[in-house]
Amino acid sequence: MFYRETGQFKTSYEADSAVFPILQDRIGIMIMLVIAFVAVPLLGNDFFLNTMMIPFLIFTLAAIGLNILTGYTGQISLGSGAFMGVGAYACYKMATFFPEVNLIVLVLVSGFFSAIVGMFFGLPSLRIKGFYLVVTTLAAQFFLTWSFNHIGWLYNYNDSGAIDNLPRKLFNIWISGPNASPVTNYLVVLCIVLVMTWIASNLVRGRIGRSWMMIRDMDIAAELMGVRPLYAKLSAFAVSSFYCGVAGAMMVFFWLGSAEVESFDENQSFLILFMVILGGLGSIMGSYMGAAFIVILPVLLRAAPEFFGLSVNPTNMEHYSTMIIGALIIFFLIVEPHGLARLWQIAKEKLRTWPFPYS
Repeated sequence: MFYRETGQFKTSYEADSAVFPILQDRIGIMIMLVIAFVAVPLLGNDFFLNTMMIPFLIFTLAAIGLNILTGYTGQISLGSGAFMGVGAYACYKMATFFPEVNLIVLVLVSGFFSAIVGMFFGLPSLRIKGFYLVVTTLAAQFFLTWSFNHIGWLYNYNDSGAIDNLPRKLFNIWISGPNASPVTNYLVVLCIVLVMTWIASNLVRGRIGRSWMMIRDMDIAAELMGVRPLYAKLSAFAVSSFYCGVAGAMMVFFWLGSAEVESFDENQSFLILFMVILGGLGSIMGSYMGAAFIVILPVLLRAAPEFFGLSVNPTNMEHYSTMIIGALIIFFLIVEPHGLARLWQIAKEKLRTWPFPYS
C-alpha cells in the first residue's frame, strides 16, 4: 500500500523521464544516502569500513564500467582487471612526478590513461565479436599484466615490484597513506563513486547510451539508421576503461595501500564479470547488487560462526563460503537469468499492485 504512485501526475517530459519518477523511490534514495553519509561513518568500525564498505564501493565502480561495455553495448570483455591496473600504475607514476597535485585529481586523471589503452585494445571489436572478442580482451589482459611485472619504470624499480600508497592531504586532512583514517577513505571513495554513478546514469539514458544499446541489439540495423559503429564501440571501451581505471587507482590509494601485479590479474577480471552477470546486465543498480553479493556476502558468511558462538576452522570456513556463494550464484541465475536487478524490478511491480492480483 505504501508503494503506489496514485495522485503523482507528470506535467512535463523531463518529469516523466526522470531516473526516479515515483516519490517513494526518491525517498528511498534519500534514506540510503543518509545512511551512507551519516550512519555508516558514525556507527561502522575500522574493520567494517576496510573489509566491506570500501571494497564494495570500489568494485561497484568497476562493475559499472564493465556493465557499460558488456551490458549496454554487448561487447564482452575479460580485460577489466588489467584496465584497473593501468589506472593504478598511472596514478602511482603521476603521484611521484607531481607530488603537489591533489590526489583525487590524479585518481580521476588516471582514468583517462586507462581509457586510451582501452580504446586501443577495443579496435578489434570493429571487425570481430562474441567469442573472438573475448579472446582478444583476454590477450590484452595477459599483455598488460606482463607489462606491469616486467617494465620496472612503472613501479619505480622497487625491489618488491609493488606500487605503494603515497601520503597525501586534502584541506589539511590525510586522505591517503598510513595516517589516513578509514572513515576519510570511505567518504572520499563514496563521493567519487556516487558522482560517477550519476554520470553513468545520464550517459546510458542519453543519445550516447541509446547508440550503445542499438549496437548491442542489432549493429547492422543501427548502422543503417546512422549510428557509427566506430564511435559507439570505441566510446564504450573508453568510458568502461575510464571507470575501471579510476576504480583501480582508488583500490591502491584508498584501500589496499600497496598492490602487486596479482591484484590486477585475470581472476580480478572474472570476479568483476561475475558481479555484472549476477547483478544484471544493462543495469546500474544491478552493478551495486552484484558487487554487494560478491564482496559483502562472503565476509558475512565467514563471520557468521563467530557471531553464533560456533567453533569452525577458518580454512574450512573459507571453503564453505566459496561453496555457498557458488551455489547461490547458480540458484539466482536459474531463478532469474537477468540478475538481481530484475528480481528487484519484479518485486516493485508486485508492490505496486498488491493486494490486487494481476489482470
